Amino acid sequence: MTAAPQPEILAAFEAAKGFMPVDEGLALYAAAVEAGRLGLPLLEVGTYCGRSTILLADAARRAGVTALTVDHHRGSEEQQPGWEYHDPQTVDPEIGLMDTLPAFRRTLHKAGLEEHVVALVGRSPQIAALWNTPLALVFVDGGHTDEHAGADYAGWAPHVAPGGLLVIHDVFPDPEDEFTGQAPYRVYLRALESGEFTEIAVTGSLRVLRRTPPTAPAGGTPAPDDRASAPEGETPAPEDRAPAPEGQTPAPEDRAPAPEGQTPAPGGRASAPRPGTPAPGSAASAAARR
Repeated sequence: MTAAPQPEILAAFEAAKGFMPVDEGLALYAAAVEAGRLGLPLLEVGTYCGRSTILLADAARRAGVTALTVDHHRGSEEQQPGWEYHDPQTVDPEIGLMDTLPAFRRTLHKAGLEEHVVALVGRSPQIAALWNTPLALVFVDGGHTDEHAGADYAGWAPHVAPGGLLVIHDVFPDPEDEFTGQAPYRVYLRALESGEFTEIAVTGSLRVLRRTPPTAPAGGTPAPDDRASAPEGETPAPEDRAPAPEGQTPAPEDRAPAPEGQTPAPGGRASAPRPGTPAPGSAASAAARR
């Protein structure tokens, strides 16, 4: 059964400022819940005002992991003044630039999800260059130019754990959508052509891909501990010890063999001298050497 958010979470999602339609939001939530079973963080590139973050945060809460969201909060290309998706309410009147961080924080507070999210405020490539933690899910929903969408993919896709999910939003194959969806579409094709991801779900402009687990090298599993295996039918010689000549029993490890006709003392101890033999270092021994 596909996981779905509780009514209050879905209501918070619908009330938040943003562009993702409900059907794609539900698909994102189901993917996040599935990925959360890996026990690793869920990461989003492109926070805006936190609409989709609500779904990732609730899925993270459900799995006992953390949701991370990356954005510089100055708005992507199509959200700038003069463009179709510009919202004047997101402009900071003091500096005249977009600042969606306050709206994002209000969104999480109203949804009661602040403690389940870590906001990473900065440019995606800069943060990705410092990142070294495996991720259960990466949701790419940032800038829509080839430069930005490609950098998001290059920076974050390598951190998707085996079996984890790569989710790409605004995938529009139609060339008429060049500015809003062709760059994410090219990233989607790039992921498939890499051979590292397999598509598992499509909802509207949302694509869900699973990272393919690594395969064993051709020819079977290598011998453990980087040690060459013995030829078939033979037992390998003990590690770091030369085998004894044919017909002989090897001397015990780290012990010199006893002189011919004598039995070595156990435990590497010198055998007692024969009766009448002076002990080494004694006066009698010294006399005998004179």
